[in-house]
Amino acid sequence: MEKRAILAWKKADGLHKNKAECSVLTLAHRRPGSIKRPLFWGVFACGVFLRAFFDFRRCKVISTKEQLINDEIKCKEVRVIGPAGEQLGIMDINRAKEYAYGLDLDLVLIAPTATPPVCRALDYGKFCFERDKKEKEARKKQQIVKVKEVQLSCRIDTHDFDTRVNHACKFLAGGDKVRAIVRFKGREMAHTDLGLKILERFMEACESVGRADKAPSLEGRFMSVTISPIKQ
Repeated sequence: MEKRAILAWKKADGLHKNKAECSVLTLAHRRPGSIKRPLFWGVFACGVFLRAFFDFRRCKVISTKEQLINDEIKCKEVRVIGPAGEQLGIMDINRAKEYAYGLDLDLVLIAPTATPPVCRALDYGKFCFERDKKEKEARKKQQIVKVKEVQLSCRIDTHDFDTRVNHACKFLAGGDKVRAIVRFKGREMAHTDLGLKILERFMEACESVGRADKAPSLEGRFMSVTISPIKQ
């Protein structure tokens, strides 16, 4: 049977130009594993696509705004606060909107979880502008403290030591913290007291602009101390 099929395939390949017929004969005489592989990957790709599709269908947009205003408010009754902060009591939502529109203002939902929800009549555009302005000013006043590292050693030269002290003083004057580190190499681990003396000397040189948070500590082959700037 196999010989007849091969002969038929060769005849079809030589006499017929129909690619569909040749491909059917070729697929019929391939090894079983060669057919399973593309079938498996096709089913796998379809499964991935369907899972991504249903995950996307399950996603819900919670809200694109921070606060609901005017016609976006779907409550039947709300507690209304006037533009100057006065309490106006509980109103029907339509009446509350008419009140806000009569003052050429917006009705903004400020407490959606209250019973009943609380709304306030105000200029929403002006409110957002002032809020963003306050946040921007607060970010400007906020000071970001960074930790600068200064590398020392047990055999550091006097000139190099003074250079590192000058750098540390500049960092501390700028409001940043300084972490001084002494690394012990080889047999220096037997003389950690030398590293402690270097760090104590370093802290004394920087005491005009900074104070150590705590005593120097040894971690593996490193001894370190963190110095914080003195608040003026």
